[in-house]
Amino acid sequence: MKPLSIFSLIIALGWQSQLFAQKTIECDTILTSGGPLMIYFVGHGSLFFSFNNTIVHIDPVSRYADYSKFPKADLILITHHHGDHFDNGAIQAVTKPSARLIYTQICSNTTEVNGNILNNGDSTTEYGINIEAVPAYNLLHKRENGEPYHPKGHGNGYVLTFSDIRVYIAGDTENIPEMAKLSDIDIAFLPMNLPYTMTPEMVTYAVQMFRPRILYPYHYGNTNTNELLSLMNGLTYCEVRIRQMQ
Repeated sequence: MKPLSIFSLIIALGWQSQLFAQKTIECDTILTSGGPLMIYFVGHGSLFFSFNNTIVHIDPVSRYADYSKFPKADLILITHHHGDHFDNGAIQAVTKPSARLIYTQICSNTTEVNGNILNNGDSTTEYGINIEAVPAYNLLHKRENGEPYHPKGHGNGYVLTFSDIRVYIAGDTENIPEMAKLSDIDIAFLPMNLPYTMTPEMVTYAVQMFRPRILYPYHYGNTNTNELLSLMNGLTYCEVRIRQMQ
């Protein structure tokens, strides 16, 4: 499960004429029983996967990269409607005619791009990848008017199954009780920035609830990731990997 050079991966995949002219993007490769899963860390809540010639984009947003330079999506997943996660321009830039878009009900009301609505608890399978929509919301952190930054039912986290590897992309959430129901999570992306999502302590509690093998904190803004590393030091079942996902 060691990181690979992004340049060697570009050459291997034949994307050298398309990708990453604007900045270097980190990439990790995870071995699955069905072949390598490559994870590309774009920034903030935006990332994408390559698996068995299928490209899966998560929350593409133009402020983090020039999506016209990226490989076109077979599948696009949107966690919720906020502008740092949902960007019509980036979606259109990365969409090809056969692409499948999965988003929330609120997202569907604010775009002309046709997609498949998944609500919390729904699931589907696209390109052989099982997709489960799970809750993502705030319990503690709220706006001045008392409304949570992310009300329950407005956004999704997603659990994606790539062959025998299960990847949890939490979206914007706190360490909510529903996380205790997650099972067999190999890789978790958990958000870590105040006041919108979690503190390092909350991320650590979340890890203790469902025990992923690998944790990638993401959407972490100016949070000191060393605080998380210190808190996670004794949890030997989980490897913390820090990537540029501010």
